[in-house]
Amino acid sequence: MSETKTEYSSESNPHKGNRGLTRAWLAAKNSWSGLVFAVREESAFRQELTLTACLIPLALLLPFGAVERLMLVGSVVLVLIVELLNSSIEAAIDRISFEHHGLSKRAKDYGSAAVMLALLTCASVWITLTCRLLAG
Repeated sequence: MSETKTEYSSESNPHKGNRGLTRAWLAAKNSWSGLVFAVREESAFRQELTLTACLIPLALLLPFGAVERLMLVGSVVLVLIVELLNSSIEAAIDRISFEHHGLSKRAKDYGSAAVMLALLTCASVWITLTCRLLAG
């Protein structure tokens, strides 16, 4: 059996031709499109965005120092980032096939586990810092 060798080169990719400000502008447009699509199509992302809309103002209003505020906000933003990555994994798997397959399930479960760990991290940060604040 002969094996065909294919090497990837960015020069052969028709989507990699832009450079400089054009590339940055198009990347920003694609990023915005991804956020808009996530808000419209992903209920979990909308739920986490609602959580974000509640927690970030609270983090800014409570009497925390800059480092604690950064930890609170960062832990919430981490949840959104991981949810977007999980949604991208799910979309890629669904693009390949809707057929049930063990590896597809495993990939989706890994993504889901990553979101759960991000949520647990966020909750731990918030509980720890809030308890410390209340303890005075």
